[in-house]
Amino acid sequence: MILEAVRKNKIKTFFIAVLFFIFIFLFICSLSYFFMGGFSEFIIIFAAASAIITSLISYYQSDKIVLSLSNARVATREEFLQLNNILEGLCLGAGLPMPKLYVMDDSAMNAFATGRNPEHSVICVTTGLLNRLDKNEIEGVLAHELSHIKNYDVLLQTVAVVMVGFVVIIADIVSRSIHRSGDDDNKASAIIMLLSFIFIIIAPIFGELLKLLLSRNREYLADASAVELTRNNEGLISALRKITEDTEALEQAHKSTESLYIINPLVTEKKKKTSIWSTHPSTDDRIERLINIH
Repeated sequence: MILEAVRKNKIKTFFIAVLFFIFIFLFICSLSYFFMGGFSEFIIIFAAASAIITSLISYYQSDKIVLSLSNARVATREEFLQLNNILEGLCLGAGLPMPKLYVMDDSAMNAFATGRNPEHSVICVTTGLLNRLDKNEIEGVLAHELSHIKNYDVLLQTVAVVMVGFVVIIADIVSRSIHRSGDDDNKASAIIMLLSFIFIIIAPIFGELLKLLLSRNREYLADASAVELTRNNEGLISALRKITEDTEALEQAHKSTESLYIINPLVTEKKKKTSIWSTHPSTDDRIERLINIH
């Protein structure tokens, strides 16, 4: 089942990358058509090169972009010895290389994994989680995130997050261009305004569709894989309960990165409820499944 999930995640990632390439290519070509009076070989080559470069940046630099958005710092052995030791033990049991460890200085409890493969992966936890969970609970959380890495969920999720972010940035740039175009060029202003509205509408729709594509089943699979790794479901169950009941908002969380976290970090109510647009299944459903694992 895990091997099949890994295969599907790689296919979905390729599919998202192709869509993103087409999106960037068409956007640049459309701007060139309106403002340069048509297409040319140079414009087509430039559009293709721009799409390739942004796609490569999304793939190879996605983890660094997410860490930058989260204001995370390296969890050194000197400062976080127990955390490093727990993760090393889990990696030995899972037969995986040691991910880079990061922390966010935030009193809210949460964690996420990012990266493109097990050799280039990151696990990040909040200081609030380290201060308020015991060793078994922290082990359950780390095992869950390590399972995302093993199942290649992080590749799919992180690439999707960064690419959606690019779409949002494009929408913002086009929108701001309206003000820079000036009133003396009504045609250019009208075209930019039209493109702005199109991209502002497309960006959130694109993001929500990606969330549905990623599927909440990845959380169930990561939970089950974590229990298989630790041979203990109580630690993860207790951690999920505590994180869900935490009323503190994670200050460094973003709408674009919410799907990466073990529990939705943005709104307390979202932790307890689920809908067709939810990035995670409800905690009650996850715990019920974990209880039934023997």
